[in-house]
Amino acid sequence: MMLEIDNLRVSYGGIRALHGLSLRIDAGEIVCVLGANGAGKSTTLRAISRLVPVEKGGTMRFVGRDLLGYSPDKVVSQLGISHVPEGRRLFGNLTVKENLRFAAFARKDGGGIARDTERVFTIFPRLQERAGQKAGTLSGGEQQMLAIGRAFVSARKLMLLDEPSMGLAPLLMMSVFAALQEINRAEGTAILLVEQNARLALHFAARGYVLENGHIVLEGSSQALLHDERVKKAYLGG
Repeated sequence: MMLEIDNLRVSYGGIRALHGLSLRIDAGEIVCVLGANGAGKSTTLRAISRLVPVEKGGTMRFVGRDLLGYSPDKVVSQLGISHVPEGRRLFGNLTVKENLRFAAFARKDGGGIARDTERVFTIFPRLQERAGQKAGTLSGGEQQMLAIGRAFVSARKLMLLDEPSMGLAPLLMMSVFAALQEINRAEGTAILLVEQNARLALHFAARGYVLENGHIVLEGSSQALLHDERVKKAYLGG
């Protein structure tokens, strides 16, 4: 098992955001987390990335290591977990190529960095066309491609994605998800996806969890969740 989380609890200012959450991801697997705004989806990813403190009593293990013993930078550089946050958070005043180069700051393998950068340009040809363009001037879809490319260059055993379809036109959205499938298939990268477009997420992932008010209320294969009456009523429009 690649990632195993048990009894994860996170609070903000005395208000609990996650109530004993447990989930798992196997190597090379694509898993999605569904839920309404405020359900705790982004908090789950931020906890895995060690960007928010977690309460005592819970455990998070990644390829057998205690994830709670790592700082956010070491989660990336030593464990190989990358995080594409909601809103992308690119360096808008840097070019596409500079954003990719900066993502590899902790790496020492110059040849590997060059190969991975070229691989990003193969997966996202539009980024190669705009390699010298500042990230802040890219379209929303291009910025999402760059955010994923940056995560690919920095670390890619496990990629955490927070609302990758947000603000994208349908054709660009499908292009981004096709690229993610290629990264998963060709590189073996496991993906944990938080997404409000439940139908898209369940067609993309093999398994899913449904999160409500900080609790996992349903889990199962994507096909099972697609046909679950509760999921259909709450997230699939009936």
